[in-house]
Amino acid sequence: MIWLLILVAKIAALPFLADYARLKMDDRARGDAPGKFIKLRRGITHYRRFGPQEGPLVVCLHGLTTPSFVFEGIAEAYVKKGYRVLVYDHYGRGYSDRPVGLQNRAFFVHHLEELLDALGEDGSFDLVGYSMGGWIASAYGADHPERIKRLILLAPAGMGTNLGWAALLVRHVPLIGDWVFMSTYAAQHRRGTEKDRAKHSYVEYVVERQQRELNYRGFLPSVLSSLRGVLAASTQSEHKALQEAGTDVLAIWGEVDVVIPLSCKEKMSLWNRNAKHVVINGADHGLTYTHVPAVMDAIAQTG
Repeated sequence: MIWLLILVAKIAALPFLADYARLKMDDRARGDAPGKFIKLRRGITHYRRFGPQEGPLVVCLHGLTTPSFVFEGIAEAYVKKGYRVLVYDHYGRGYSDRPVGLQNRAFFVHHLEELLDALGEDGSFDLVGYSMGGWIASAYGADHPERIKRLILLAPAGMGTNLGWAALLVRHVPLIGDWVFMSTYAAQHRRGTEKDRAKHSYVEYVVERQQRELNYRGFLPSVLSSLRGVLAASTQSEHKALQEAGTDVLAIWGEVDVVIPLSCKEKMSLWNRNAKHVVINGADHGLTYTHVPAVMDAIAQTG
């Protein structure tokens, strides 16, 4: 009986040991990183700036699994219009540190607040949020309406997602859910990103760079923490606050998005009657890198 318990314990520990065996996000791993780094309260944050120093500011927030490089095409398009763009990696993604803790609303909003303060950005700006970044952008906008010129949400989370059975399991069954997620999500992530390989992308090597995240310790636990934290909650109160504040909100949706289904558009419309909506024909959840011209046209035409 003892040997059976030991065997079960070893099997249970394998996915967690596998993550610990992955590469550490340290100075060596950051050797090829573009942009700059800044030490904040929870750790090192990787960020990049694009465009002229005197241009109006746009801040872009990425999603659950795709770091800030996802905005390279959009940043280039903004720069051509005279804007300056700030992007950064959420903790647990890209070249930023991997602190332990629940990645809930406060976790992400405080990160953005602290970064802007540290960089001396104290004026108003356009805030762009993609997927989970749309959740965070809505929360920040609700808390700081005076800072937001325009809130642009690309396939935003917070109104219901379709992340699969693993997401439902980990939210409601912590111990078993942990094991299932840590055992299966890497393969799921690879399969999901491979679907983009045949698509035209305005971000170079977007598939390889997404899959590179799996090489580093702390990525999977961070995704898991976000699924249980910020992505387990609704943005209903945030959108009602945005409506009351009169914040200019534009939501851009992918017509064939199966992660953030188009039905979410109707839910946001109920929560914020002032929000504008654009649906991009033929776009799925990767619209930030597959449909950059259509995204920028939507932003320009509704401004």
